[in-house]
Amino acid sequence: MSTAGLNFFWRLLIFLVPFIFAQRWLHHEIQAIFLLVTRNSKITVILFSILFFPGVFVHEISHFLAAKLMFVRTGRFSVIPRLNLNGTLRLGYVEAQQVDFIRNALIGFAPIVSGGLLIGYLGSHQLGFSPLLALIDQGNWGNFLQTLNAAISEPIFWLWFYIAFTVSSMMLPSTSDRRDWLPFILLILALFGLALLAGVGPWLSDYFMTIMGKVFNGLALAFAFSLFLHAVLLLPAWTGRLAISRITGLKVT
Repeated sequence: MSTAGLNFFWRLLIFLVPFIFAQRWLHHEIQAIFLLVTRNSKITVILFSILFFPGVFVHEISHFLAAKLMFVRTGRFSVIPRLNLNGTLRLGYVEAQQVDFIRNALIGFAPIVSGGLLIGYLGSHQLGFSPLLALIDQGNWGNFLQTLNAAISEPIFWLWFYIAFTVSSMMLPSTSDRRDWLPFILLILALFGLALLAGVGPWLSDYFMTIMGKVFNGLALAFAFSLFLHAVLLLPAWTGRLAISRITGLKVT
């Protein structure tokens, strides 16, 4: 892989790893708040699923449309939450025919693509974060707060913020989504190795790695924005959960 491709890959990991941590932590805090207030696990599941419904819908419809685009038969489609036998929560699902691992892997990857594109659009066009990024790049901190206040003062800002948050929070693949990723990645690496042996390394460096660099960079930006959305909400959720726990005298493990 070229130096540029490696740089984009490491940038992706730098944002992806803390985003996964922040997402799981925030989900825990939100579920704990619902459980402390309602003291009912079933109501907690319902409230949590309602809160994240936009993200769940985008996640599952992405699987559904990807399957249709690749001529894979689909069955039932649901965004109704269910508790699995192992105690984990399944917020939605799409039944799809099991086909070759290539199409299965691409169907599993679809929510990241659609989620990344959607939150990128919302961040730049609806939430007005593009001017903020430009000011950061320029080091123009004098106008940063003024521009941020102008964006937040828009009447519909928090609605777009909520949609972007739920979509980003639900775009990560589930265990079943990742089931065929390993053989797919091994196939790509094998084809890459054969191409190098065939003497087309320079072409790969000039074209393929340029494309991969753009993909990694786009994903890195999507995960960076997702990390920001979750980081903004983590402190209020954490302090809120501590306050409710102190008031009620209850703790959630």
